[in-house]
Order: sequence, then C-alpha cells, then structure tokens
Amino acid sequence: MKRTAFLAVLLVSAASITALAQDAKPYKDGPVSDVSYIRTKPGQFDNYMKWLAGPWKNLMDAQKKAGLVSDYAVYMTEPATPNDPNLILVVTMPNMAALDRTDEADAVAAQVMGSTSQQNKATIDRGTMRDVLGSRLVRQAVLK
Repeated sequence: MKRTAFLAVLLVSAASITALAQDAKPYKDGPVSDVSYIRTKPGQFDNYMKWLAGPWKNLMDAQKKAGLVSDYAVYMTEPATPNDPNLILVVTMPNMAALDRTDEADAVAAQVMGSTSQQNKATIDRGTMRDVLGSRLVRQAVLK
C-alpha cells in the first residue's frame, strides 16, 4: 500500500513539473540598451564624431569600469529621408536595475565631465552639432 501511494505521489509530482516546464517562457530577460537616433547638422559630422571619440567615449569607458554600462557603440547609417538619423548611439547595461544607479552615474559623470553646470553647457554646445531625433529603451530577449 505504501508503495502504491509513493508511486501516485511521484506521478503527480512528475506531471506538475512537466506542466510548469510547458508554461515557462522560451526566453529570459537579457541586457537593456538605450538607443539614440542622432542627425548631425550640416558641416558638423566630423566635429560631433570628435566629441564622441573624446568626452563621450571617456564617459562610457568610466561607466563601463564602474559596472554601470556593459558596452557601447556608434553606428553610421544612410538617412532615407531628411528626418532620419545618420548616427545611432547604443549604450548597453547589464539589466534594468542599472538604470536605477543614478547616484553612481552622476558621480562618474562629475568625475569625467565636470560639474553639473559644465555638463549643461556641454549639452548646449553639442546642440550646435546635432539634433537628437529620439531614443528608445530596448531589452534583449535571450532565447533558451
């Protein structure tokens, strides 16, 4: 009798595990990327690329060293219309929680880029070189 009860419990447990496995997502949440669409102003492409290769790259490297950013990239693209970007900037973070580490990100930015007022002035200066057409936060779905 005990053996029959044990086998019944074992079969029910196996069925439950199989049902749970069938309900599991076929992916897991992966890294998160902030994708920015940039259109440089006429005659400003090289100036903006110099800024990206200098201060922006220094900031990204410092954030990467601090564990806030896992990767970053700049992509050049051919605009299909006058309203399309010619550059796409992608900053990848390990997960959504990295977005909540604002105090650490601010400290790294202050160390690399200077005070808040200096950072604000730099933002205004970059406005003469480019227009930000928009940005999007995307999360990778890592297939199982």
